[in-house]
Amino acid sequence: MTDSGGVQEETTALGVPCLTLRTTTERPVTVDEGTNTLVGRDPERLRREVDAILAGRGKSGRVPPLWDGRAAERIARVIAGWDGRLR
Repeated sequence: MTDSGGVQEETTALGVPCLTLRTTTERPVTVDEGTNTLVGRDPERLRREVDAILAGRGKSGRVPPLWDGRAAERIARVIAGWDGRLR
């Protein structure tokens, strides 16, 4: 359970179900593709979602494309090929 966007990303990357105690997120990919569920402030919904996770029925999701830990390599390739002109 969290209200942190960073935790939402980390749980998705690790494949761990996440319950976000907010109604919105700045990381929608964690809901659309990942393991995050927006629960809001509804205690009954939170209870149902926790029960589902404890019973092994938590949201499994998947790791989004390009979340492979290789961003620095991709950035370095772009910088190495940059000719100094802005496009």
